[in-house]
Amino acid sequence: MALAANLHRELVRLAAVAATAVLIWFGTGLEPLWPLLWLAPLPILLAALKSSAMGACLLAGCAWFLGSLNMWHYFHGVLRAPYVVLAEIFIGPSLVFSAAVLLFRALAQRGHYWLAIVAFPAMWVAFEYVVNISSPHGTAVSLSYSQLKFLPVLQLASVTGPWGISYALFLFSASIAIGVFLWLKDRATALHTLGAGLGAIVLVFVFGTIRLLLPSGEASVRVGLIASDEPSNVDVADDGAPTARLLGDYAAQIEHLAARGAKVIVLPEKLGVLVGPEAGSTDSLFQALADRTASSIIVGLIEVSPPLKFNQARIYSPRAPVLAYDKHHLLPPFESKLKPGTALTFLPHGSETWGVAICKDMDFTPLSREYGAARIGLMLVPAWDFNLDRTWHGHIALMRGVESGFSIARAAKQGYLTVSDNRGRVIAESRSDSEPYATLLADVPDVHDRTFYILAGDWFAWAALATLVATLVPVLLDRSQNKVPEGP
Repeated sequence: MALAANLHRELVRLAAVAATAVLIWFGTGLEPLWPLLWLAPLPILLAALKSSAMGACLLAGCAWFLGSLNMWHYFHGVLRAPYVVLAEIFIGPSLVFSAAVLLFRALAQRGHYWLAIVAFPAMWVAFEYVVNISSPHGTAVSLSYSQLKFLPVLQLASVTGPWGISYALFLFSASIAIGVFLWLKDRATALHTLGAGLGAIVLVFVFGTIRLLLPSGEASVRVGLIASDEPSNVDVADDGAPTARLLGDYAAQIEHLAARGAKVIVLPEKLGVLVGPEAGSTDSLFQALADRTASSIIVGLIEVSPPLKFNQARIYSPRAPVLAYDKHHLLPPFESKLKPGTALTFLPHGSETWGVAICKDMDFTPLSREYGAARIGLMLVPAWDFNLDRTWHGHIALMRGVESGFSIARAAKQGYLTVSDNRGRVIAESRSDSEPYATLLADVPDVHDRTFYILAGDWFAWAALATLVATLVPVLLDRSQNKVPEGP
């Protein structure tokens, strides 16, 4: 009988690991199914409440590690990350998830049910924020990007940044787990904790729904995007004749979009290389085109000013001096030899102002908040993705628009041509490989929306850190005074 009971218990725990791993596998990654991640931690949380500390740690770590392997091919096969980096990517979050589950378990077993509910998401958000400020990849680790298609919840980013969305995901599972744990022995407390946790999620949903119903601005501008994934066009063209040929081909496409009413046209990043005097002929080509078509043109290039090289967007506006923006956040190791930029670049346009960023810059919240504080209405983004990550990485930028109140026009090689508004709604989108020269034309709101996140910044992440510290205190005090019995 005891053997059968033990076998049943172990099978239940294995089922919990499998369920959480499957939900993480399909709820995160390059093409996440957003509803699944809301429930992903729940099986492990329930199993942890009936396990020893060591057992809970192993269950949680295994579940997260197995689920996160959905990104193995991307990081190992596509990006060819070294094994040290792969260990950080896959083992690090697994350990943090284990620690969060252990803290949840310790608080719940000591009767601190409310603290357990808030501590579990607080530890994960603290981890995301520390990675954000210490890693060259910024917010890319955040679970919040799994919810980009869940527009009512996405609006929370306008208040909390990505941190509030990640917190809500784990708060949901923690609330249900405590409710189930208490249901038979203290139904009133179970209902109170469950109601408070789920009530917070309902408030988030109501806020987001109302924000989506509010107008995002009547003024609009017609934008054009162009990208080519032809084998001869994808890699950075060599300086001289190859770059001149490619830019000439793009110039012909610009003519067509301008004739259809495009007032600003964005090309991908790193199309070719400009070395010293070659910039003059390129500037002449696109400046004349901008003057003739009355359109602003954004061209992504490698600009070489020996001994420095920049990933640069060159900006041509009708009858105006040529402007340049140098990419701030470079992708290691591919761009390690380039010099990062430090300045913002603005394009006045009527009563509104436009900003310029390049690809990976949109993985970071501070740069976008600076542009938001300057009240830009539209962000123009040359980019280059890796085909496989066209949805995941290509759509990270959507959240920056919600946080900092601007629309986005992003043109990526090996990705998407995407136009979105300041609510994160994709207005128009096309694959860059849909034609030899794929083009997209769309009208996008050109109005800035002032958000709380612009004013308060990462206040929610700091609140999560404070919550984590506060919830650790009762565990440490209890541990020094009493030894809580281990689970069965």
